[in-house]
Amino acid sequence: MNHSDSTSRIILYCRAGFESECAQEISAHAAGLGIFGHVRALADSGFVEYVTTSNQTDEEGLARLAQPRALIFARQALPCFALMEQLPVRDRITPILGALRERGARYSEVLVEAPDTNDGKALAPFCRSFGSALAGAMKKARLIEPAATQRLHAFFPQSDKVYLCEGDLAQSSSWPQGIPRLKFPREAPSRSTLKLDEAFLVLLDDGERERWLKPGMSAVDLGAAPGGWTYQLVRRSLRVAAIDNGPMDASLMESGLVTHVRADGFRWRPQKSVDWLVCDMVEQPRRVAALIAQWLSEGLCSYAIFNLKLPMKKRYDETRLCLDLLREALGTKADVRAKQLYHDREEITAFARKA
Repeated sequence: MNHSDSTSRIILYCRAGFESECAQEISAHAAGLGIFGHVRALADSGFVEYVTTSNQTDEEGLARLAQPRALIFARQALPCFALMEQLPVRDRITPILGALRERGARYSEVLVEAPDTNDGKALAPFCRSFGSALAGAMKKARLIEPAATQRLHAFFPQSDKVYLCEGDLAQSSSWPQGIPRLKFPREAPSRSTLKLDEAFLVLLDDGERERWLKPGMSAVDLGAAPGGWTYQLVRRSLRVAAIDNGPMDASLMESGLVTHVRADGFRWRPQKSVDWLVCDMVEQPRRVAALIAQWLSEGLCSYAIFNLKLPMKKRYDETRLCLDLLREALGTKADVRAKQLYHDREEITAFARKA
C-alpha cells in the first residue's frame, strides 16, 4: 500500500465533463491568492486535484483556497491531508485509522464518497457499507467528536484508493458529494423546477431565504412556460407574472397567484418594480446577462436568479465574461454569485442583486 502525505493538495468535486472548467477556475482562484500549483484532472472523472507548488503552503492558505462558495464549477473543495493507494481489500479501515491518528484531529462526522460518474455510482453500495463501518471504528477510537468544527471526507475514486480530506463545517457543503438530493414534486409542470429549488438552497443562506422569500412578495418569471420555475415561487406564496407566449400549466393558474402575460421576455417590462426576477430562457448567455443587468441597474427588481446556457467551447471564458458584464453594470456593490448546480447541464445558475 502507498501512503503519501499531501498537505498541499485540494480535491474538487465537479460535474463530469467540466473538469477543464473546474481546473481553470481553481488555478485562477489560487493565483489570485498568491498560491501556485498544478492541476491533475482526467476527462469525465468528476473531480479535479490541485497540488500546490508554493513552498510550504500552510493550512490557512489551503483553507482560503478551498472555498466552494467562491467557485462556480466545484460542488465541493476540500484540503486533502493523505492520499492512500492500493488499500488492502480485506482491511481498509486499519491503515485509514492509522493516518487519522497521525493527523491527531477529531471530526463531527465522516462522509464516504465517490465521484458523480457512472463508475462512481457503481461504488455507491461500497460507500454506504464502508461508511457505516468507518464511522463505527472512528467512534470506538474516539475520533468522532460532535462539537468538532471539521468533517472527514473519505473520497474514493476507486475502491482501493482514497483521499482523506477535511471539510470546515462553516465553509464546505454538508451534502454528500456536494449534491442536494431533491425530490421532484409530482404536481410541478416540468423537471426544470428542481433547478430553481436547488438555486435557492445553494446560492442563498438560511437567513437570506427567510428575509428575501416572504409570502406576498412579487416576482416575474421570464420564459415561464409551462411553469417549472413559477411553481417554486408559488409554493413559497409569491405573486408571479409569468411572461411567455407559450401555455402555462392549468393548476398553477388556478392558484390565484399567477398572471400569465403572452409577451417576449426580452421586451416586456413591469409597470412598477418587483422583488424577484427569475429567468430560464434558452438564449445566448451574454444577451441574458445584459438583460438581467438592465433590470437590476434600472431598479425593476431587487433580486434575480437566472440561467446562462454555455457554449460548447470556451465555457469558462464565457462564464467570466457574462459575470464581469453584470458586475460592471451593477457597480462596486454588486452581489453576484454563480454555481453549476447538480440539476444544471450545459449551463450555470446565478444570483444577483445591487447591494
